[in-house]
Formats: sequence, C-alpha cells, structure tokens
Amino acid sequence: MDSACLDSGQRGGESGAAAVTVRVLSSTEAHAAVPGLTDVLLDCVAGGASVSFMAPLDRATAEGFWSQVVAGVEQGERILLVAEDGEGVLGTVQLVVGQPPNQPHRADLSKMLVHRRARRRGVGAALMQAAEEAGRAAGKTLLVLDTASPEAERLYERAGWVKVGVIPNYALWPKGGFCDTTYFYKALG
Repeated sequence: MDSACLDSGQRGGESGAAAVTVRVLSSTEAHAAVPGLTDVLLDCVAGGASVSFMAPLDRATAEGFWSQVVAGVEQGERILLVAEDGEGVLGTVQLVVGQPPNQPHRADLSKMLVHRRARRRGVGAALMQAAEEAGRAAGKTLLVLDTASPEAERLYERAGWVKVGVIPNYALWPKGGFCDTTYFYKALG
C-alpha cells in the first residue's frame, strides 16, 4: 500500500497554524530531509497506516527505506516532494517516474504520508496538486496510485482521480489483519 496516511480534511488550515510549503527536493535536499521523512513514516505506521511496513517500525529500518528513495531521486527514477512548516517536514509524496520502456507516459504516486500533527490542514491536497504538477513537468500524462484508506479515497476523488476497483485482502495492517486496497488513476491534461 502506498497512499494510506494522509490529510483527511481539506479545511484550509487551522487558526494560527504555521504556513505550509510544498516543494520538490533535489538529491542533496533529499539526503538532508531523511530524519524528518523518517519521523513522518514512523508516525504514520504507529498510527495504523498500511504503507508497506509492519509495527513496530524501528528508526533504522525507516531510515533505510528513505535512503533507497534518495538513491532513486539521484538516479532520476523518483521525484520526492515534501510539505513543511516552521517545525519541519510534516508530509511527503513520491512520483515513481522510472517506468518500463512501454510506459514512458506514466508515473506511480507513492507513499503519500502526512504526520498526524498536520492532519486537517490541507496538506494532503497540497501534496497531490504539487505531485500532479511535477508529473506534468516530467512529461507524464497518466498517474496511478493505490490506497487502503477511506479518508484518502475521499481526497483523491475530490482531486478528480478515478476509482478503478478494490482488491480484497491485498496487504496487512501494521498490527496484522488483512486490508483491501483501492486503485485510482488520473489523466493529466
């Protein structure tokens, strides 16, 4: 599962909340962001999100995952975006742009993660919009994703993504037990 831990509400921010910025990271910036990205991943797994890891997730394993992502950024296979506020990284999403030769027009949206401290501030919607813009800039015309989160499904549908279908018992929740996954796509105009 790649898209299960995210902002479930898009209410335009809370009173007094710090401004949130979303940006694409260079490989150098991605290296520097690993501690903050690790914190977000640990929080999402601890919160029960099905994002490929089982609980309890240790810091070394999470850092190892982000090191692999950074290597993908360095190789031009991934685009890594972060959402930040005055306290640091609070969300992230990736576009896997390195696809097989017969799919150069497509990218996978992966690991949409928003720290629980940042929920209901529009972070998920901002990350989605920025990911779509990054996909267009990379020459992609089709994005696909999967999610185990009903909250994520609502966000994707509001953003114009098309629900394709549900696969039952696709993966496990972090503490065990099967979860379904739902696939979506979006054609970029």
